[in-house]
Amino acid sequence: MVLSTTMDKYVYVTVKRHGELFHEDFRLNYSQTEAVQRLDEIQNNIARECLRFLQIDPPVYISTIADLPEFSGLGSSGSFAVGLLNALHAFRGERVSGGQLAEEASHIEINVLKRPVGKQDHYAAAFGGLNLFCFVPDGSVRVEPQQLSDGTLNQLFGHLLMLWTAIRRDASSVLGEQQANTEQKRTLLQQMREHARQLQAMMRNGFDPLAFGRILDETWQLKRRLASRITTDQIDAWYGRAQAAGAVGGKICGAGGGGFLLLIMPPQHRQAVREALQELSTVDVRYEAQGSCVLLRSGE
Repeated sequence: MVLSTTMDKYVYVTVKRHGELFHEDFRLNYSQTEAVQRLDEIQNNIARECLRFLQIDPPVYISTIADLPEFSGLGSSGSFAVGLLNALHAFRGERVSGGQLAEEASHIEINVLKRPVGKQDHYAAAFGGLNLFCFVPDGSVRVEPQQLSDGTLNQLFGHLLMLWTAIRRDASSVLGEQQANTEQKRTLLQQMREHARQLQAMMRNGFDPLAFGRILDETWQLKRRLASRITTDQIDAWYGRAQAAGAVGGKICGAGGGGFLLLIMPPQHRQAVREALQELSTVDVRYEAQGSCVLLRSGE
């Protein structure tokens, strides 16, 4: 069970028919550039398998740009997979649901690429907004949108501070160990699930951002025990300095080990926390209600 929200940071994916004067069948532009003749030669695993899954005939040109770095714990690979699939479906003239996008994207990452990830990033990117995702034993996912007023959402985001640690890491190394520890850490995971229920109830019954932050702190103390590389001495030092300056709670986003440090604090302590962690860059974020969408279709 996960309570999650999307924010106003995006990955943009363009898919078009490649020009006739180019010699390659597949051209991809992302942090690297690939120009290859055969599908199997594509190095970008997600792009290759999305093209294979939807049986896209060449020549094809794919370009992507993102607002934030990859390997930062904010679901970049899941968002890219969802966005690319959405664009490829549009390329084929198809409109698909958020549920279909999330399931196709998670299938590619989990079943095809064998990555030790969950479905939460794919569902968040596909549906957008503030949701409680319940992962059912049969593999299905129950999506429970949380209906909150704009004032409550603004209050929540007004208490958040997101800081970039500049530590980029492959989540698979952290998640592989965490997955292997699942049985012996089951009690911790059940406690974290209960925290999600508590936060959901709080959002519905009268939002208290500081109580929210305290529960998030409890969750972080549990999460950091799930695997050895979720936190580091440096992350713990940053977190301790943030609390000393007025932060109530927080966590490292995503699998852990680096990426973004998310903190909750009273607005009057924001400047003090920033000064206490002045070596970290601040990224301002706002609520985003919409999930993956097609911005422009061919001919529009």
